[in-house]
Amino acid sequence: MSNEIISANPVQNYGEDPTEVRDTGKYQEEYVHDFVGKWDQLIDWKARAESEGDFFIRELKARGVRKVLDVATGTGFHSVRLMQAGFDVVSADGSPEMLARAFANGRKHDLILRTIQADWRWLNRDIHGKFDAVICLGNSFTHLHDERDRRKALAEFYAALYHDGILILDQRNYDSILDDGFSSKHTYYYCGDNVKAEPEYVDEGLARFRYEFPDKSVFHLNMFPLRREYTTKLMREVGFQQVKTYADFQETHHQADPDFYIHVAEKKYLQTEEE
Repeated sequence: MSNEIISANPVQNYGEDPTEVRDTGKYQEEYVHDFVGKWDQLIDWKARAESEGDFFIRELKARGVRKVLDVATGTGFHSVRLMQAGFDVVSADGSPEMLARAFANGRKHDLILRTIQADWRWLNRDIHGKFDAVICLGNSFTHLHDERDRRKALAEFYAALYHDGILILDQRNYDSILDDGFSSKHTYYYCGDNVKAEPEYVDEGLARFRYEFPDKSVFHLNMFPLRREYTTKLMREVGFQQVKTYADFQETHHQADPDFYIHVAEKKYLQTEEE
């Protein structure tokens, strides 16, 4: 059977005013065939593996994690790395284009990914069982444009975890983008050569990113600019007891202006001294 991906939407379409498109459900249309086909150029698997090192593997192993649900699989980078490290991984994504690419990438590494198409807002309807960890990486959580959707998704992540499970979720440093303008070293996440990924429009409710590839093709993603404290506040309000934030894979106080934040949220109930 051919691994070729067939897209129902061959081109991106944001209508007459792209900056007014602020709909969570839009993400499936954004990842069109040609864009997904170039996504690995943007990431550069080898360079990204070198830049992040064993951060996620180390964090998961330190907590005794075995079963992992990768809810933002994309083209499969983290699912493949974790499977190679011995974790039991289920790979989910809302985009069928991304899942097809991820499965093909897994085959290239002699792995069979267990892929499931799922919308985070109804995650446990489509994915059954409990996990030691849920990972939501690649700035993916910013596809949720409504606070109700963000709270619902976090609640679904929480419900998918064992009582002592963890959620690892990352995001761009939107605080810096909103307050000081965009400046990125592209050291850790988007490591591809001659690939540009930068916002062309930003306000408190939208970050519209433009992606330009060496062949001059251009694509866009409309995302919600999450502020760091807002994200951790939502996590705690949903029920995660302890949230530790890293800045470009380091303790936040070691990095003044990172490109990305990584939040590690603990579900485990911690008793207070009063109890």
